[in-house]
Amino acid sequence: MKFFYSLSLLLLGIAVHSQENPYLFSDDIKKKVEDPAQSQSWRSQMGATYYSISGQYKSALESWDQTFGRVKKLSSADSLKFTKLIPVNAKDYILEKAVNEKIIIINEAHHNASHRTFASSLLQGLYDRGYRYLGIETLEGDSLNTVKFATLNSGYYSKEPEFGNFIYHALKIGFKLFPYEAEGNNKEREIGEAKNISDFIQQNKDGKYLIYCGYQHAYEGIHKSWEKTMAGRLSDLTGINPFTIDQTQFSERSILKYNEPLLRLVNNTVPVILKDENQIIYNGEDKELYTDIKIIHPVTKYIKGRPDWMLKENRMFYKIPAAQLSTYPVMVFAYRKGEFEQEGIPADIIELNTSKDSRFLILDKGNYDIVIKDKEYKVIHKFEKRIK
Repeated sequence: MKFFYSLSLLLLGIAVHSQENPYLFSDDIKKKVEDPAQSQSWRSQMGATYYSISGQYKSALESWDQTFGRVKKLSSADSLKFTKLIPVNAKDYILEKAVNEKIIIINEAHHNASHRTFASSLLQGLYDRGYRYLGIETLEGDSLNTVKFATLNSGYYSKEPEFGNFIYHALKIGFKLFPYEAEGNNKEREIGEAKNISDFIQQNKDGKYLIYCGYQHAYEGIHKSWEKTMAGRLSDLTGINPFTIDQTQFSERSILKYNEPLLRLVNNTVPVILKDENQIIYNGEDKELYTDIKIIHPVTKYIKGRPDWMLKENRMFYKIPAAQLSTYPVMVFAYRKGEFEQEGIPADIIELNTSKDSRFLILDKGNYDIVIKDKEYKVIHKFEKRIK
């Protein structure tokens, strides 16, 4: 997948247009991305990022596809080849492979929160297999290893609830998190990121490494602009061939016709990889730029108005009592107990515009502060809730 703007340029645009509060009502996001001075593709990416951080998964996909949505056709020959591929549970396969690997690199699309949920589902199994370090591209420091949760100052994309949950889960399990972002763009950035990771590995040798990144940083082979990506350069620096995982190519789009044909053919209900009749992994058609495996994520189903993948890992619904809502529109946040006061990341967010909207949060077991903000982003109500 081609990423049209660099991360640093995109974040510069976001910083210019953003405010101290990163969690915005949908109407306010629409206003922020209507800037006629910006290109349509720029507005699509910015909108997708804003929606994602504010817990609006479907709107994030829709904003992205305003520019990048494409209908892709499949030839009869390819269709016949793909129908012979055998789906294998992706999580099981990764954990099996992890036993004999030293470095695993897995990517995400920055506007797709489901990728973080899947990565989080791997953490306990990876820890059990000797993985102790988690490098995350967006992090701006390692202080969260002390406080044990992400805050608004931890990074940019980590402000999104599923990213915050991913980080919280990793810290709770026992991972040591580290940043590796580098200055510059293109080749310079890939070299810098790889060097930062390599330097960390040299100083922390008593465990294995999981590296979490965006888009093509996880790809191996020859890149048209970067020559080699972070993954390829890390292999050169360490002498270790990383196990690389792509989540982006075969993820769902906002509408079915934009989905990759392979995703439409597989029709899976859990994340899978594909093997042929000879047990050879299908890792895409591009042999110049590739990952070891490509995950085919299922198309999201919505339950009580929420994405079904959020219910993984023993989470459950919590319905906000109507009695707690006195006005509309509101944003409802669930913070793990004590984190709201320390500018932590909400475990979940919902926007309610009328009394008829679905009022369901999705939460792990634990103690929460439920915070309700009005249209002016003022806290109008706060109460405690224990999820058992």
